[in-house]
Amino acid sequence: MNVCRFTNGTSADVRIGLMASTLAVFDLTDAGVLRMHDLIERPDLADELMRLSQAGLRAHPLDTVRLLTPVESQEVWAAGVTYLRSKQARMEESEFSATAYDRVYDAARPEIFFKSLPDKVVSPGEAVGIRRDAVWNVPEPELALVISSSGNIVGFTIGNDMSSRDIEGENLLYLPQAKIYTASCAVGPWIVVGPSEDDARQWSIRLEIRRGGDVVFAGDTRVGHIKRRFIELIDYLFRSQHFPNGAVLLTGAGVVPPDSFTLEARDTVRISISGIGTLENPVAVV
Repeated sequence: MNVCRFTNGTSADVRIGLMASTLAVFDLTDAGVLRMHDLIERPDLADELMRLSQAGLRAHPLDTVRLLTPVESQEVWAAGVTYLRSKQARMEESEFSATAYDRVYDAARPEIFFKSLPDKVVSPGEAVGIRRDAVWNVPEPELALVISSSGNIVGFTIGNDMSSRDIEGENLLYLPQAKIYTASCAVGPWIVVGPSEDDARQWSIRLEIRRGGDVVFAGDTRVGHIKRRFIELIDYLFRSQHFPNGAVLLTGAGVVPPDSFTLEARDTVRISISGIGTLENPVAVV
């Protein structure tokens, strides 16, 4: 089942929804569910969603609502160099940093870094940003784990870890500037509840970038190519950390545009994961 945050045409109030189908959203606000947090922390979430789906709640046609990012109050973090392709791409960015990326791919401790505060996460349809002081900007399509405060996987969604590769490639210590800036993180369109990690590892990830109506880049990978198990990434994220609202963890990118490619304003980034859906955003300079 899929849960989402949305607004409808009659009110700006944020509501919590349960996807009844690909065409409609049950309004869980009518059942007293006022925050996504109320669902994420339930140990019986799947059973509760099944009960709510049969409760006769009001349904909104999907084309009459505006989907918001499902990130409500969670910090967003990201794991890096989890795919062999991402290791190769990061090494190609800079000879200066190549050894570090080579080592972290095989190291016991993964690369994990902070990505975004919840109120800065971009919703479906909103613009993701490319830095005005960078010349090599790319999207990074990633499976995102939605994690409860106790460290359990609640569900899965889609993330776009926007990156300024020339800034990161100049010096590894510039990574926060390359990764964390206005509109650098999009997450959506909803949270898929129910699949296991083994299920998720069968999914495919596709990145498509359009410019003026034409596809200027397209590439595919599979979640199964992620080297590390999800529980391992979560274990390191939660070490010496406390997440009272849970967390969202991006799991790395296995689709990387060629070195000759950079995003431009008014491009459209479309990320699809077979078991989830599609996250689409236009591009703007920030």
